Amino acid sequence: MLKIDNFRINTESREELAKLALSLIKRSKKTNIVQTINAHSFVAAQEDLFFREALENADILLPDGASISIATCLFNIKPRLHHRVPGPDFFMELTGLANKERLTYFFMGSSEEVLGMIRNRMKREYPNIKVHTLSPPIYPFEKKVNCDIIKKINKAKPDVLWVGMTAPKQEKWTYENRLKLKVPLVASIGAAFDFYAGTRKRAPLLFQRLNLEWLYRFILEPRRMWKRYINSNVLFAFYMVLRKVRR
Repeated sequence: MLKIDNFRINTESREELAKLALSLIKRSKKTNIVQTINAHSFVAAQEDLFFREALENADILLPDGASISIATCLFNIKPRLHHRVPGPDFFMELTGLANKERLTYFFMGSSEEVLGMIRNRMKREYPNIKVHTLSPPIYPFEKKVNCDIIKKINKAKPDVLWVGMTAPKQEKWTYENRLKLKVPLVASIGAAFDFYAGTRKRAPLLFQRLNLEWLYRFILEPRRMWKRYINSNVLFAFYMVLRKVRR
């Protein structure tokens, strides 16, 4: 376990984390929350205290960004982290196991079009997984709408609830409703919905292996991504320097 401030970041491989998640699904009596952390979410959590609380209290916190692993080397943070586990990778790894176990999935988020593509692809590639989907209105939800969403999810009795509403909406919603959800595992995975549906192209494997997936997304969408990657990485480095000085 890697601890940066009060963020307890998992250091296991994606294969190990998928097996850990499966064991929680089978044996845990509570709702377990999976969140991701990267430079952008780390920086955002410094000002958004509820978002910070949601990340700090995750049962599994995936090291989604390359900045986290780089920081452990540059700032001598131990244990060193030499890999990352993006939400889409965790999703694919766990889904392979889930198909063998004949689990039930519930996808909450995105549009009906994207969800339809996910259902079709899941049926082809993982036919043993039962799939439910729901495209919610714009977050934050009204109280009655939120109650209806939770009722629909609980009625389906999924083993895993995948939430894709972009950060920090998804993290806040899962944390806020964790005691109302009767689901063994709830995971916020954002862009994984679009990647799996094929509506957004993920970086080639070479970029992923070189920890340059952020660069690929920046090249494709510079106007949308410049603040997230340039500004957030600079601020993240500042926080890491400040952390080292204070110690």
